[in-house]
Amino acid sequence: MMWISAMVLAFVGLQAKASDTDVAFTRLEAEWNTAHVQGDATTLGRLFADDLVVVVPGMRPLSKADSLGMFKVGGMKFDRYESSDIQSRVYGEMAIVTGRIKRTRSIGGKTMDDDWRFTKVYLRRAGNWQVVSFHASNVGA
Repeated sequence: MMWISAMVLAFVGLQAKASDTDVAFTRLEAEWNTAHVQGDATTLGRLFADDLVVVVPGMRPLSKADSLGMFKVGGMKFDRYESSDIQSRVYGEMAIVTGRIKRTRSIGGKTMDDDWRFTKVYLRRAGNWQVVSFHASNVGA
């Protein structure tokens, strides 16, 4: 009977840890979203790993420099950037975060709405989580 109690306590501990992880990545996603809407290249530069690769519909693969460059020159502006259905899984120093993004962006006076499913790969370096890969695809009809 004692081993069952230990298993229950271990399971409850795992559940609490998973919940803490979800909260941490939900916070990072909110920070990512706010930085996009505010055009905050400094925050994005901290969240983006130096070896970041971004693959999204309608664009060539982007590096960290490419992605930050769009904000620094004002080439892209976001009016809306909202995540939902966020799920995170941590594997040691790596985490995979999936979800849905709805965003409204303007480029050269043209406004577009995106509805994407995304996958981000985070890597913990020097105690901080950074995105090393961001891939999105259209949700579709």
